[in-house]
Amino acid sequence: MPSKKATWRRGSWLVLGLVLVVGLAGCTGVLPQSTLHPVSDFGQRIDDLFRRIFWFAVGVFVIVEGLLLYAVFRFRDRGGEGRPEPVHGNTRLEIAWTLAPAIILVLIAVPTMKTIFIVDNPAPASSNPLQINVIGHQWWWEFEYPEQGIVTADELHVPVGRTVQLNLTSKDVIHSFWIPRIGGKRDVVPGHTNILWFTVDSAGEYPGQCAEFCGEEHALMRALAVAQDSATFRAWVDSVKGPAREPADSLAMQGKQLVVNGICISCHTIRGTQAKGIVGPDLTHVGSRQTLAATILENTPENMFLWITKNDSIKPGNKMKIPQLPADQVRKMVAYLQSLK
Repeated sequence: MPSKKATWRRGSWLVLGLVLVVGLAGCTGVLPQSTLHPVSDFGQRIDDLFRRIFWFAVGVFVIVEGLLLYAVFRFRDRGGEGRPEPVHGNTRLEIAWTLAPAIILVLIAVPTMKTIFIVDNPAPASSNPLQINVIGHQWWWEFEYPEQGIVTADELHVPVGRTVQLNLTSKDVIHSFWIPRIGGKRDVVPGHTNILWFTVDSAGEYPGQCAEFCGEEHALMRALAVAQDSATFRAWVDSVKGPAREPADSLAMQGKQLVVNGICISCHTIRGTQAKGIVGPDLTHVGSRQTLAATILENTPENMFLWITKNDSIKPGNKMKIPQLPADQVRKMVAYLQSLK
């Protein structure tokens, strides 16, 4: 049986090892969904508040643990001194440990309430915010740009340096929209519109996801925010605001006939054609998107073929129910959909 000293040593090494593991984990680069590296004013406000509260907590920990260690060593049993004289109450200490938490709570509450009032109100009209309507579906995101006449899915394009206001609602159940590096987790509620506004300061791609359990495929309800400089954003708007382009080759033309005359039009819209469904994502410019199926697949011909033929195995429970089609017909459909840039 190991001695108490050996057990203590093993425990000490275990604690040291855990500290080193945690410390090394914190030395990795910026993680894709890290809230500790914000790229917007909204995220920066939350980060500043978090860091202030964190250092208050560190200060409290140091003081409390310091006093505890002082008491342990100052008043430890030294042997042969007998029982100490009982002491009851200390008015000064009691006043101090009553006032100290109250002061700390005030120092935390004031900046917290100030931040809440700023981020919960609509964006200032003077900032000329870009309005984007965000609609949650099981299990994908719809983004509507009313000023630009654009409707897209799962990829949120925003300009760097301009305030953006998201107007969030849901078509079915409660979701929660969250792009961690931009900040601002917000519930997306049927029949109600919540607001989230921010100004992104760095171009890049920032993944996000639904943060409220919303059904079978909640974990695969993801989103991608694409922050672009003004010129690139305008070019994107110009490329996707018009109707669908006509196919340039015979294979894609045959695919168009299969898509717009088949079952696809009952759920999807392709502007400029007779496809005007509203159940699934707008496919007018689906070929220009980087991803498919709420960003879980890269947008390639192979993955689009796979999604059309085996979507229920990729995302069980989704509402895209289509009959089994011959492979050559699917390839034609893929050629057409991929041409919709």
